Amino acid sequence: MLQERIEPAWIDAFEAVLRRCALQPQDTVAILGETQSRPVLIELARLAAARLGARPFVLTLPSVFGAVGEPVTRSTGASPAIQQLGPVIAALQASALVIDCTVEGLMHAPELPVILQGNGTTQPRIVYVSNEHPEALARLLPDDATEARVKEHVKRLRGAKAMRVTSVAGTDLSISLQGAVVGGNWGSTTRPGTLTHWPGGLVLAFPAAGSVSGRLVLAEGDVNLTFKRYLERAITLTIENDYVTAIDGGGVDAELLRSYFAAWGEKDAYAVSHVGYGLNDAARWDSMALYDKRDFNGTELRAFAGNFLYSTGANETAGRYTRGHFDWPMRGCTVALDGTVVVDAGKVVV
Repeated sequence: MLQERIEPAWIDAFEAVLRRCALQPQDTVAILGETQSRPVLIELARLAAARLGARPFVLTLPSVFGAVGEPVTRSTGASPAIQQLGPVIAALQASALVIDCTVEGLMHAPELPVILQGNGTTQPRIVYVSNEHPEALARLLPDDATEARVKEHVKRLRGAKAMRVTSVAGTDLSISLQGAVVGGNWGSTTRPGTLTHWPGGLVLAFPAAGSVSGRLVLAEGDVNLTFKRYLERAITLTIENDYVTAIDGGGVDAELLRSYFAAWGEKDAYAVSHVGYGLNDAARWDSMALYDKRDFNGTELRAFAGNFLYSTGANETAGRYTRGHFDWPMRGCTVALDGTVVVDAGKVVV
């Protein structure tokens, strides 16, 4: 097991990311954590910001747990730690950079839009440090090539009206991109009012309501990131007007899926959250096998080049809010935008 302690190479990695985020001497840096955050990530962020002459401070909030009988929430991208606390929001709004070390991150947190608006004088940018062991983060530093690749594919995705996803395993999914919110992530940001996450290297679309229908086949070796598990038997999902309406397949993988979906008691848990594909050549599909579950959050698996990422759960674009969330990075898929193939059987075309 890797130890979670300060290593010079890991401070270097955090410093490299902060430099790519254009952190300047005397900038105010809020490091947001919670009681269940990895202490080593908070400390590495503080040391790296101090190296660059910035003025860091740490906010540690109590972690929030579900009520008795509720299912365990994982991999949602929506940390509940802030709890609409005004002084916390004000402190983040007034910071040049927020280093988000919460367990789930602020990407879908309800407070995010108002934080990114700033306070009229300062408008922050946010970098979410995925809840990984620092060794994984240091392997996946942002770089110019990945940034350029993601920016190019964001343009393609924004310019497209439809996405179609197929695979030899049987996936055949039609996705309208009309009205979708499209974005990309390469692991750093210099623009006020934006959020990035490290590791990065993917493009995503949040489809409007009623945009996704077809068949999604989760094949052997595809990943259920919520459970941090490689699938051992195929599962076929029928998707109608955004919602999973049938889960076909035998074995424990399908049973776990049915059980966790049902545990939320929320129809919208079955609906699409976002769709996209990975573009990071440094990220590896097989890396999950090398970590204990407690060491690993799985952002690398969302970003490995050529995966098709299908997710269920909250989708603000479609007006749906739910606590349940699944991320499934899938191999071997072909992704076409308006008929032009951008991922061919799991390989990025350009």
